[in-house]
Amino acid sequence: MINVAIDGPSGAGKSSVSREAARRLGFIYVDTGAMYRAAAVFVMQRRIDPDDAQKVGSILPMLDIELRYEDGEQKVYLCGENVSQVIRTREVTRCAPIVSAHPKLRQCLSDMQQEIAQNNNIIMDGRDIGTVVLPNADVKIFLTASAEVRAQRRYKEMIEKGIDITYDDVLEDIKERDYYDEHKPISPLRPARDSILIDTSEMDYEHSIQVVVDTIKNRVGI
Repeated sequence: MINVAIDGPSGAGKSSVSREAARRLGFIYVDTGAMYRAAAVFVMQRRIDPDDAQKVGSILPMLDIELRYEDGEQKVYLCGENVSQVIRTREVTRCAPIVSAHPKLRQCLSDMQQEIAQNNNIIMDGRDIGTVVLPNADVKIFLTASAEVRAQRRYKEMIEKGIDITYDDVLEDIKERDYYDEHKPISPLRPARDSILIDTSEMDYEHSIQVVVDTIKNRVGI
């Protein structure tokens, strides 16, 4: 199996670029960020304090997250419910990094992710894939862009989905998330020692995809 790990900060385009790169290569795309967001929804639905590691850990046996591909798009199901739109709300965006800091939850989702990787050619994106989840991945990429560029991309995406938000709010969220991800005590955001840095600040969507696809092909010889 060929495993590709793509890490990077929030709004770097990891999901969209990874999804299309996987499609062109015939690989399975695994969006770990969506899985953590779904876990955040799971916690919020049960009105549990996301900072309460003990209570979060107590409900993990009931956590059921499934990634399905419907009409060529990835859908996220939480306990049988399609939460693909819900997980992108601002409330979930703020809750997800808090919930994802709990070791028991991270281990639970990492186990799910590693099982998928063992049985498929995959591109998996997140923040600690190359460093923690798939340390032996065949290809490790750290995909990034400036905070301003990432905020503009995320803002456009949210407006197109009908979400009422301002660019300044998105930029603030991006900067807060960057600081949190880089300073959290468990699995902080950082490039794997053997990762390839790709900065897409000056690249459009198509160029970003092509660079990632070419990088993977060159590394694994396909």
